[in-house]
Amino acid sequence: MGFSDNNGVVVIQYNAGNIQSVLFALERIGIQAVVTDNHEEIKKAARVIFPGVGEASSAMKYLKERKLDEVIINLQQPVLGICLGMQLLCKYSEENNTRCLGIFDEESKYFDLSQESAREDRNFKIPQIGWNNIYDLKSDLFKGIPENSYCYFVHSYFADLGKHTIATTNHGKQYSSALQKNNFYGVQFHPEKSAEVGERILRNFTEI
Repeated sequence: MGFSDNNGVVVIQYNAGNIQSVLFALERIGIQAVVTDNHEEIKKAARVIFPGVGEASSAMKYLKERKLDEVIINLQQPVLGICLGMQLLCKYSEENNTRCLGIFDEESKYFDLSQESAREDRNFKIPQIGWNNIYDLKSDLFKGIPENSYCYFVHSYFADLGKHTIATTNHGKQYSSALQKNNFYGVQFHPEKSAEVGERILRNFTEI
């Protein structure tokens, strides 16, 4: 399948899971994406999705071995990192002391059970698994999404609040549930598992 008969959306293939559920979610909004690790196909895509469930250091090693890190950093079209994909777009992850792609200045850190706010939160567990709300929405990525909408999360690491934060969530503490810098977007939650809200976010991304 070429870009003439799809919507020009590429999903980057690398050693991180979750690609199939992203493809199904895109199909539900009428998009047949191409899954590839081919440099030229990624560069020519109208939009790029960088998903991921896995571990930061092994994912970065894989990207570097195939020079996909250089490709991603230099992309000019809209790029959406999902979960681990968003964390890899940050400058650093505490997960196995990993230097990441450095698109976002924020760092990815492990949830801290010792924090007073976490100890007071009865629902605080690591990893965070399940539905949580997103608020302080600041981007066209969230066009038509009401404040405090619920999305589905599965993660033990989070990105700090910072200048690139475009959505916030609270799990023991406030953190960035979405980031944006120029053409790069990242979401910590899984839009492909977040029902109608997630589908609207994916559709918004394909229309940016």
